[in-house]
Amino acid sequence: MNTAFDPSRRRFVGGLGSGLLAGALPSFPALAQTSGDYKALVCVFLFGGNDGNNMIVPTDTAGFARYAGIRGDNTAGSGAIGLPQSQLLALLPASGSAQFGAHPEFTELQQVWNAGDLAVLFNVGPLAQPLTKAEYATARLRPDNLFSHADQQAQWQSAVSQGLSRSGWGGRMADVVRNRNPGASVPPLISLVGRDLFTVGNNTAALSVPQNGNFGLSSFGGSANAAVANALQQLLAADRGNSLVASAQDTVTAAIASSAVLNPVLGGNASAINSLFAGQGNSVSRQLLQVARMIEARSTLAVTRQIFYVTLGGFDTHNGQIATQANLFGQLSPALKSFQDAMAQLGVADQVTTFTLSDFGRTLKPASGGGSDHAWGNHQLIMGGAVRGRTFYGQFPEHSLGGPNDISSEGRWLPTTSVDQYGATLARWFGVADVDLATVFPNLRNFGTSNLGFL
Repeated sequence: MNTAFDPSRRRFVGGLGSGLLAGALPSFPALAQTSGDYKALVCVFLFGGNDGNNMIVPTDTAGFARYAGIRGDNTAGSGAIGLPQSQLLALLPASGSAQFGAHPEFTELQQVWNAGDLAVLFNVGPLAQPLTKAEYATARLRPDNLFSHADQQAQWQSAVSQGLSRSGWGGRMADVVRNRNPGASVPPLISLVGRDLFTVGNNTAALSVPQNGNFGLSSFGGSANAAVANALQQLLAADRGNSLVASAQDTVTAAIASSAVLNPVLGGNASAINSLFAGQGNSVSRQLLQVARMIEARSTLAVTRQIFYVTLGGFDTHNGQIATQANLFGQLSPALKSFQDAMAQLGVADQVTTFTLSDFGRTLKPASGGGSDHAWGNHQLIMGGAVRGRTFYGQFPEHSLGGPNDISSEGRWLPTTSVDQYGATLARWFGVADVDLATVFPNLRNFGTSNLGFL
């Protein structure tokens, strides 16, 4: 069965109105004003396995000929999934002679690239250690259960490619920086889609908020409901001798406190950046608008370090890839551009970095039905004012079936950069000290370079 596994199907759903709360949250002290030392990371996970081969395409004569020779030209039919060179959007580098084009639906992201706020990282994926094609045959050296949605989603989100992990690298980063928000009214990690592994820390739990609507207990608050509020507070103070009961009570107490502060923020009626998302009503734009509103309210929330988790699903394109990916990119590109414009308007463009993850790449060789199959290494986007943009990072794979980068005969790229290196570059910019990087990324020590230079 070729349906992508989506952890949202089994996410914990709490009773906090339309909001969700993942795990047990600590209580938060009174509000304080934040300093100017604010930074945020925004993870956008593309569920299903985005086909990076059609997101970024070589446009030099030899490179495009290899690409087109395998993928064909979709305008000619017959199940081909190659994009015509004339439709690709030029990504002119700040320096050097690299020649690549973006998917034709990336019009808005091409503008972000031209402004110097977007970079591309080539051929990154889960690895326990650097691997050659010859070493790939040694099962003990390669990641577990390659090409499986559930396993690869977990590995991308945990940066643990062999064995199970109970936490994600977003959550472990939050563990490290939580003390940077001593007076915060919300935790350092906020999810717009419920609980996924990326958001789970060892000592920190993510607050999950709705994409729209109210955030709080229904029929709670105001003088008419004072009796209800009193009764609930008494219940939350009872039977605290049991640690499980106490933990659950703390969860609800913290959620009520957080919702009281966040509800007007998420309502967004007075937000200065609403108009930047006008005309976009899809899920990813709603999520990014909510993230922008929370960043706008950073002083009210008394935070200096925040991590946000956003998703867009539907990338498991075993068939009908051209239309499906065009539709999804047609949502993603304007939403990311609007978000970056919002950060500029709020004066924090160089303090917020947005980046993509996905299950895996897809085969360069087309599958039957005009699609592609599960693969491994993939290309990712990094956006923000602090990004050293208009630049390609990493090593672009040679487009030849069975070639030096292909572990199969269908164009499955052996990653030349690890998730650990990718994440560590983001984490170091975010403020994670070098001494803590090994805790956040357990396999980082196996790789020679821990800073890829895109920030």
